[in-house]
Amino acid sequence: MKEARYFYVPNAAVETALPAEEAVHATRVLRLKEGDELFLMDGEGYFYQAEVTLATAKKCLYAIRQTLKQETCWRGKIHLAIAPTKDMGRMEWMAEKATEIGFDEISFLDCKFSERKTLRTDRIEKIIISAVKQSRKGWKPTVNEMSPFHYFIENCSNQGRKYICHCYPEIARADFFTAISNDESSLSGDDITVLVGPEGDFSIDEVRYALAHGFESVTLGNSRLRTETAGLSAVMMSQLARRV
Repeated sequence: MKEARYFYVPNAAVETALPAEEAVHATRVLRLKEGDELFLMDGEGYFYQAEVTLATAKKCLYAIRQTLKQETCWRGKIHLAIAPTKDMGRMEWMAEKATEIGFDEISFLDCKFSERKTLRTDRIEKIIISAVKQSRKGWKPTVNEMSPFHYFIENCSNQGRKYICHCYPEIARADFFTAISNDESSLSGDDITVLVGPEGDFSIDEVRYALAHGFESVTLGNSRLRTETAGLSAVMMSQLARRV
């Protein structure tokens, strides 16, 4: 039995051809030919069982045979806002693994103690698409450009629960997993936005600024975690608390 082949095709229901990069992979690498079966993912909650109708060196046309609506696996949306590490390989690894676990949106923060002030979101986007296909997720996480910390705080439109993880003992902190598990928002499916700072942590003024704008002070546990580990832990905890 052949393994099912999945391809990411935005607007798959109205298109008739794979995107150029996917077409090259389908025809040159997998050597698909007319009549072969493939599955399309639109990143918006639908898979499509399709059949190749034309395969050339640079083009792969398809016809949809069946539409497969996907069901959500967790309640509410999970949004991670994180300060990227100096080593982008670690941040790319985290984005990949967080996608495999399952979340909805990622934003990048330029903080006082940030070691990296710019990043290529197009590369993060490609890594996330690859992880969506590998893990067969119905929805592709949204990737946002980096923004200054204060701008993000002031413009965070999430109407659900908002949290900032930090290590300052002088500011009272609740346990993050307990906070998102033992309240009515866990059952009602309120959205979650969780902030993770750079390896030098947020500045204490940044923490206080977030708290003044409706964010809740939390900890991810007793261990001091690397930035990418903290981000992945926050996504995992959110998944466990909101799993359907």
